[in-house]
Amino acid sequence: MPSLPIRSDLSSTDLRRLARGERDGRVSRRILAIANALEGMSRAQAARLAGMDRQTLRDWVIRYNEAGVEGLGDRWGAGRPVAVSEGELAVVKAKILEASCRSGDAAPPLRIVDVADLIAARTGVRYSLSGAHRLMRTLDLSYQKTRPSHPKADPAARARFKKLCPAG
Repeated sequence: MPSLPIRSDLSSTDLRRLARGERDGRVSRRILAIANALEGMSRAQAARLAGMDRQTLRDWVIRYNEAGVEGLGDRWGAGRPVAVSEGELAVVKAKILEASCRSGDAAPPLRIVDVADLIAARTGVRYSLSGAHRLMRTLDLSYQKTRPSHPKADPAARARFKKLCPAG
């Protein structure tokens, strides 16, 4: 099987100089492996010195031949798409904010279970509790409840207490 040629627009010395200046260690290792192969080292030995398999080095050589040093970076995917549309998220956010403003009502504040149920009722998409927390963060909402106070508490006594105690 014929060997895969490596583009030669940069010499092995230039590649080593680029590898020293590279901030990402994985990219630097890939550049060094290609520089070793350009100097005449066998592909297996160049890959072993860089901490990879010969086949992996072959894949990086293909990417280097196509896009140069820029092609040696990681290509992360966009991730899993959100199951709920932007419009539905806006409606859910409005409902959550509306429910949080019911301070005078006797209704208790929303728990994360209630938020997950609200999302399922409005959109038809079922989220786990951790998924509901994550969705709340993407909506720029924090899940923090106000500190509970006793219904018979005296606000004047609380204000006097705050004045007596130094902040601290």
